[in-house]
Amino acid sequence: MNKGGKNLNFYFMLIIALLLLTVWIGTIKTTDDSYTYGQMTQDLEDGDIVDVVLQPNAETPTGAVEITLKDGTDKVLYVTDIEEIKKVVKDAGFDPVVKDVPRESWFLSDVLPMLIILVVVVFFFVIMNAQNSGGGANSKMMNFGKSRAKLSMGDGKVTFKEVAGLKEEKEDLEEIVDFLKDPAKYTKVGARIPKGVLLEGSPGTGKTLLAKAIAGEANVPFFSISGSDFVEMFVGVGASRVRDLFAEAKKHNPCIIFIDEIDAVARKRGTGMGGGHDEREQTLNQLLVEMDGFGINEGIIVMAATNRVDILDPAILRPGRFDRKITVSRPDVGGREEILQVHAKNKPLGDDVDLKQIAQTTAGFTGADLENLLNEAAINSAKDNRVFISQSDIQKAFIKIGIGSEKRSRIISDKEKKITAYHEAGHAILFHVLPEVGPVYTVSIIPTGVGAAGYTMPLPEKDEMFMTRGRMLQDIMVSLGGRIAEELIFDDITTGASSDIKKATKEARKMVTRYGMSTNIGVVNYDDDDEEVFIGRDMAHPRSHSEAIAGDIDREVKNIVDDCYGKAKAIIEEHMQVLHDCAALLLEKEKINQAEFEALFEKEA
Repeated sequence: MNKGGKNLNFYFMLIIALLLLTVWIGTIKTTDDSYTYGQMTQDLEDGDIVDVVLQPNAETPTGAVEITLKDGTDKVLYVTDIEEIKKVVKDAGFDPVVKDVPRESWFLSDVLPMLIILVVVVFFFVIMNAQNSGGGANSKMMNFGKSRAKLSMGDGKVTFKEVAGLKEEKEDLEEIVDFLKDPAKYTKVGARIPKGVLLEGSPGTGKTLLAKAIAGEANVPFFSISGSDFVEMFVGVGASRVRDLFAEAKKHNPCIIFIDEIDAVARKRGTGMGGGHDEREQTLNQLLVEMDGFGINEGIIVMAATNRVDILDPAILRPGRFDRKITVSRPDVGGREEILQVHAKNKPLGDDVDLKQIAQTTAGFTGADLENLLNEAAINSAKDNRVFISQSDIQKAFIKIGIGSEKRSRIISDKEKKITAYHEAGHAILFHVLPEVGPVYTVSIIPTGVGAAGYTMPLPEKDEMFMTRGRMLQDIMVSLGGRIAEELIFDDITTGASSDIKKATKEARKMVTRYGMSTNIGVVNYDDDDEEVFIGRDMAHPRSHSEAIAGDIDREVKNIVDDCYGKAKAIIEEHMQVLHDCAALLLEKEKINQAEFEALFEKEA
């Protein structure tokens, strides 16, 4: 804890101690004051009193009588006429001692309350000074309305050289950099600087990295903040933070404001989110005004990143606020190879590592996925006490990320192992025979962390921008291959193909309802999955088609799956010898690679 925090804690503990002391002093009682006049006269008659002390008040005839009994106990009697008691005591044969009544301490009655008030005032002055100076761990206590953006001056640490696999995206953003470096070149022909750039794409594709690279290339101040940092439980705080952020940015213009995950604050208004709590909408309204309102924000470029552009409010997407919308796509095979080379710079690679082959294997991976892949491979290498990364380390990492860690210690019966071997062999044969889904990369009957008893991994030879009807039908056939092999060999079926059946059914339903690939249903979109983000979507949005159409859709989905099942079964029956040979090899080795599997077909020929 820092020095400011220690001082605040000291004052706080001092106040607590003084309050406790005051309460304790107020509850102190030295003697028993429940003694009565009748008890005193009885004790005088019985001779039980050994000493009497009178304490008269100076202003009135009242006073207190302190009596000591034979058993050593002290009693106190408060009386209205001290002279009468004095006469009674003397008649009983006592010569009482007369003392002044003890008065309340002037320190406790006058000074201590004033001192407590003074300490409380000092304590709050210290808090305010710490908050204003920015020091101390508790300095943020009253700092709700201030912007939480982090300012980094353009130091050029991250540039476009560190951004690989995003060639077109960098070309779009280089104009922004050029404008920030030389705005006069554009303003003299009447061009204005774009007010906002929205980066949208899947998680991990490099949106935040692109924003940092722009700031590094342009060498300008860079304010970074998350969308969730604006939203608080107190209404008006988010709008205050937006105002403070842009006020601070005006002092450093030209500059860049980067809002990560802007969907946290710029959701569509009126969607029912938050009930009566309109803090999010107030924050969005203030952001809309700051980006394009009556105020002038010259030289300030707002960049934002999101992977849910579909839920953003239309008002923030219009030109004048976000003039540019750049889609950051997943990298293709060339881009993946470039990204792998960037992340492999500080990692010693073995001679057998083939980054091009890894790029082909990792279709659909983002930049973050590829970085994680090489990091897991480096961890595997370190665990084996090696100083370089081998191809086998990358293969293990690929399986761990994509499927789950292999659990070789799991005990499986011979029967289950045999069923798994034929199941995976059925998938592998279809991957190899069907032209648009293969070839096979690895076949294994080793259980994985996701609960699968085995896996068959293909090796895509090229990236595809869209799916054809033939490719989707072949995917369905491959999914059904394991179930078909079980039925042919064991004349029985297991629950192991449940996820395959689910995948095949989902694919067939998309073909019918979303992509219009059914000749019977027609080229009509019946897909109700509009990805609304609030609970109760199904109740608030009824289906857009009738019950009769729903029945037709179900029948068409079943027809597609049944047709694929029949075609896949015919292919596996045609290569029955390969099915047996592949299952036997899997039972022997537990895992086979592409060359070993393709050799089985060469043997059959």
